[in-house]
Amino acid sequence: MAEGALSDVKVLDFTHMIAGPYSTKLLADYGADVVKVERPDGGDRARRLGPFPGDDPHHERSGLFLHLNTNKRGITLDLKTSTGNRIARRLAAEADVVVESFRPGAMSRLGLDYATLSAENPALVFTSISNFGQTGPYRDFRGSEIILYGMGGEMYSAGLEDREPIKLGGAMVQYQAGAAAAVATLGVLFAARAQGEGQHVDVSIMETQIGSIDRRMSSLIAYQYTGELSKRVPFNVMGYPIGVYPCADGYVEVTGGIVYFDRVVKMLGEPAMFDDPKWFTPQAQTSPDLREEFDEFFIPWCLERTKYEIWYAAQEARVLSGPINSMGDLFGDPSFNERGAFAEFDHPSAGRLTYPGRPFVMDRSPWAARMAAPTLGQHNEEVLGELGYNREVLIRLRETGAI
Repeated sequence: MAEGALSDVKVLDFTHMIAGPYSTKLLADYGADVVKVERPDGGDRARRLGPFPGDDPHHERSGLFLHLNTNKRGITLDLKTSTGNRIARRLAAEADVVVESFRPGAMSRLGLDYATLSAENPALVFTSISNFGQTGPYRDFRGSEIILYGMGGEMYSAGLEDREPIKLGGAMVQYQAGAAAAVATLGVLFAARAQGEGQHVDVSIMETQIGSIDRRMSSLIAYQYTGELSKRVPFNVMGYPIGVYPCADGYVEVTGGIVYFDRVVKMLGEPAMFDDPKWFTPQAQTSPDLREEFDEFFIPWCLERTKYEIWYAAQEARVLSGPINSMGDLFGDPSFNERGAFAEFDHPSAGRLTYPGRPFVMDRSPWAARMAAPTLGQHNEEVLGELGYNREVLIRLRETGAI
């Protein structure tokens, strides 16, 4: 197999939780030699987050950690000890890239900041990922997924009309920031290799929200010109069918009303009830009575069919639709499997599991499932051995708590 696109890149990874590890995962998955540094006393906090296989919590079996740290080598270092700190500086001197996600100022206090490390390695690319960036009045503020999305996203218009705003599900902000950090890191790495001089990349998770699209851009522009706030619009004024509907084996989402109602009729097999012109008047899609009459027909129609039967019928009629997939549905999907969207890794503690694979395909330098996420300190002997530390020294370092 061809080498990965980034197989000549060495990355020293001081990140934890989601945004930072996702950025370095993208680099590792495409060939970079990423050495993940964790605390000896428990490691990355993501190890304590689920899901866990069999719902059995264990720091080596966190689904989140396993997913975010594939293809990385893992070591432990106590950066507050003189020996652990010295080893980190030696690793940074040989690295192309350092990525960290501590609170601003932490790396400076440890003597592992960009200014210090670049003095020994001028071509070093140093990427810092934090909630609000390395400078400014918010730099020391703590944040969370909902806070960062609420401040930087279009959360005001999300949710039910008569309830409070809600954020998107999962940790979308963190993953988006991680992807942005990976792109920024590679951009600076290309420049460093051409010019022989690295840079400090400052990634504010909050600002990755401000500068991207999730309905926010059109809403912000509208507010700029009119002063009007976005509203949480109820589904019952947006035509029909719209939303999630139950079916024979789960749920399906359909958006087909307003000007595309004729396509919905085609999807349904053009039943006689829709021969009545009342369904196609300008007021029809906002009529509560017609919506109720439509649902009396449509919901039983859905319940008699599987979500894939409904989806295929919608595709034929060009109605915007999609199945609400469970994880089992995704893993069994023939299209995703044919394209190799999933990969299997053998892990010494979690066993053989199926993981999400690559986010994109490069035909001449393909993604590869080289190794599962590291157990805590798994590669101490291998990585530190490359610096000249033998087993006896490593035993003493472990006994003193440096690794």
